[in-house]
Amino acid sequence: MTRNRWDDLAASLPHHEGPVIVVDNGSTDGTPQRVRQSFPSVAVIELHRNLAAVARNVGVEAATTPYVAFADDDSWWEPGALARAAAILDAHPRLAVLAGRILVGDDGRADPVCEAMAASPLGTEADQPGPSVLGFVACGAVVRREAFLDAGGFDQVVGFPGEEEGLALDLADRGWGLAYVAHVVAHHHPSSSRSTSHARRVLETRNDLLTCLLHRPWPVVGRRFLDVWRAGSVGRAAVLRAIRRAPRALRHRRPTSPSVEMRRRRLDGLFPG
Repeated sequence: MTRNRWDDLAASLPHHEGPVIVVDNGSTDGTPQRVRQSFPSVAVIELHRNLAAVARNVGVEAATTPYVAFADDDSWWEPGALARAAAILDAHPRLAVLAGRILVGDDGRADPVCEAMAASPLGTEADQPGPSVLGFVACGAVVRREAFLDAGGFDQVVGFPGEEEGLALDLADRGWGLAYVAHVVAHHHPSSSRSTSHARRVLETRNDLLTCLLHRPWPVVGRRFLDVWRAGSVGRAAVLRAIRRAPRALRHRRPTSPSVEMRRRRLDGLFPG
């Protein structure tokens, strides 16, 4: 998915293998037309408003392959990575999300999230190809289309960023597996237009709170909101924004099963929320 980042997209698209679908989130810089002109083999779905991460749902629904590899407009998969991913998914029919290793920037440093997934305290289930996880980074993930659609994809309450955990919990609740596989590699060269502002941090924290409200038991929700409120100006702003969206979240609240909640609690402290 992309929005108003043609320069990044033009640099990343030549790296992609196989059928590619670009879902444009209401760009105003002519991205859809530019893709059609410069990359005629790429399918373009042109949305007329920004659906945030839900745009990926549109792409998965349009795909005709059993597996879908996500990419942002500033990321791509290493040559041969998707063939390896497909073989792994073929061999592990309960695997819904293959979380690959993400190398960041020109120096190819490993994303810290991937290092944490490699050391997951959830261990490795007997029928899975790597450490079990309850979260992932979308631009480094390959999903089983059937499982993704069964779980409803990314939800509209959280939006973007931080949309991955809710989907991970939904998949785990349905009995699907999620695993980190280090030898399936994606590259991420973060766009210079990515914001690191106060507003971005507030949005990330708000979405973390909304995910908690959607999925975690009430005592956990209460503690999390209180901890974030006490954390400073970013936390207080995030709590206020989460409260404004709380009625919508409550209408869609779907607490995880006790067994999945027990697994999620093992991650508290590593991935707060």
